Amino acid sequence: MSSSVLDQRAAPPADGPRPAAPPPRRTRVLALPEARWALAALLLFLAALPVQLLDGPVWLSGPLFAAVYVAGGWEPGLEGLKALREKTLDVDLLMVVAALGAAAIGQVLDGALLIVIFATSGALEAVATARTADSVRGLLDLAPATAARILPDGTEERVGTDRLAVGDTVLVRPGERIGADGRVVDGASDVDQATITGEPLPVAKLPGDEVFAGTVNGAGALRVRVGRDPADSVIARIVRRVEEARATKAPTQLFIEKVEQRYSVGMVVATLAVFAVPLAFGDALRPALLRAMTFMIVASPCAVVLSTMPPLLAAIANAGRRGVLAKSAVVMERLGRVDAVALDKTGTLTEGAPHVTDVRPLPGSGLDDDALLALAASAEHLSEHPLARAVVAAARDRGLPLADAADFTAVPGQGVTATVDGRTVRVGAPGRLPAPAARAPQHAVVAALEDAGRTAVLVLRDGAPVGVLGLTDRLRPDAAATVAALGRLTGRPPVLLTGDNERAARQLAAEAGVTEVRAGMLPEDKAAFVEEAQARGRRMLVVGDGVNDAPALAAAHAGIAMGTAGSDLALETADAVVVRDELATIPSLVQLSRTARRLVVQNLVVAGTFLTVLAAWDLIGTLPLPLGVAGHEGSTVLVVLNGLRLLREAAWPRPARDAA
Repeated sequence: MSSSVLDQRAAPPADGPRPAAPPPRRTRVLALPEARWALAALLLFLAALPVQLLDGPVWLSGPLFAAVYVAGGWEPGLEGLKALREKTLDVDLLMVVAALGAAAIGQVLDGALLIVIFATSGALEAVATARTADSVRGLLDLAPATAARILPDGTEERVGTDRLAVGDTVLVRPGERIGADGRVVDGASDVDQATITGEPLPVAKLPGDEVFAGTVNGAGALRVRVGRDPADSVIARIVRRVEEARATKAPTQLFIEKVEQRYSVGMVVATLAVFAVPLAFGDALRPALLRAMTFMIVASPCAVVLSTMPPLLAAIANAGRRGVLAKSAVVMERLGRVDAVALDKTGTLTEGAPHVTDVRPLPGSGLDDDALLALAASAEHLSEHPLARAVVAAARDRGLPLADAADFTAVPGQGVTATVDGRTVRVGAPGRLPAPAARAPQHAVVAALEDAGRTAVLVLRDGAPVGVLGLTDRLRPDAAATVAALGRLTGRPPVLLTGDNERAARQLAAEAGVTEVRAGMLPEDKAAFVEEAQARGRRMLVVGDGVNDAPALAAAHAGIAMGTAGSDLALETADAVVVRDELATIPSLVQLSRTARRLVVQNLVVAGTFLTVLAAWDLIGTLPLPLGVAGHEGSTVLVVLNGLRLLREAAWPRPARDAA
């Protein structure tokens, strides 16, 4: 936490409270055609299933199953045909052909189930893509649409922020969002720039200080000279980095996807050969067709596909019960491959809000700890500044009575002043409050607190220093155990990436057990660090919570967002979300993913063995259709049951706090 962030903010400005970040514009799930067709296929399948199982009339089940094939299969079939024109054989087209082949020899239910699985998978991918796009568009709304530009004659005009040019001066009133990157030329205020730097507290801004578009001004008015074209602002660069990373990041493919082309081509060629060769040697059409369709059934990759999905979906369900949302099976598989971890500081390793850690009455003040804290809280309780709220909360936690305060005033960048019990009390930044200068006792206390990574707040009574308070963003209780567990899993300790200052970052890193620290990083710096590490062969896991973490989350091999305080963009960009904000679940999730990947390999061996034996039997001898179907379905049941083992309570690894 920056020790320079010491100003106190008054009550909400006259024109209203500080504006919240605008909500992202959400695409409704059913507005996506993929989702509508998948839902239709699922509902039709559920309607047809009891008719089939109860030996209902074919005139009823037949049309229902036919509708399933059409609703769920027409789009992947069409896309597969388009891919064929580009000389690419899509596995989705192969699934549609296999489903139709199953139906052709009477296995209508198997084919319909395969159609529903693939339609649902495509719909989930479409929803995830749309939600990410919504959040990226919502990020653009952080920057205001207009700004008050100061003209040479001193008057102002309201213009669109896209019309601002480098060198223009804009007026930012209390509570407004800043319209462009630039530097303060006049005024003093505190600016909430957590969306850019991740710092937990508003930062004091005085002439010469840099400010960013989309950040929120506090109680003072600022005149800002535009320093960057709006299209090149930090917030605009965040948007571009997220979009580029999402577009260019090569997804980790599951095993079946890696061999998709070769297997697809081989199966088609083999099926045609099984049909054509017997015909060439005089076999009748019907037996040849039956053999070919039997081959297509036993060689179809249903069991192979289900080798991957049940373990991963079961792992997703198990993690979900523990408050961790993995967004897809590919994400769950990818998490088990990570071999390096980067952690954000504020809101990730820490709780994201300041807390009073030290109460230091000065010699001769006549105050004890409780009296000093009550005095400061009485003066602060009308302020809405995060530091003020922390001081008041600490006093209330101790059950201390607060005196009424009169003549309350707040000066941005300095602190607050109030009359408490007839005496003038000032609370604020030690370097900005008038106090005796000659080796006063508060200097040593302030220096000691700041060296320990605390934010120091000086308390004066009638102009004389009476005490110093120390505040910091508190480390999560399970942070140290989580860092240690992630280090054991990956074989190397995590690295801390933060926009906060070096001293505060290193102090907190030491408490958490992190040895490598990168401080003062902007969002693009975090993403560049991740990309550089991955260029060296690392598979990075990034854990963060804010807009400033989104580019790194998008660029990483896998990204996890903290759910309670996470920004919309971070939550949508990340591959997984810790919904309950329990940091200790992250190493458990990684371990669960590795277990799921091991079961996937086991299932692939089982499915591959069954497939090979049954296909060879059909090619070399005469495989009875019922036996082929039984073997095919038996292998499917085996791999599904093996995968569903991960639904058990015992499959979830113990959280880091329990294992420590």
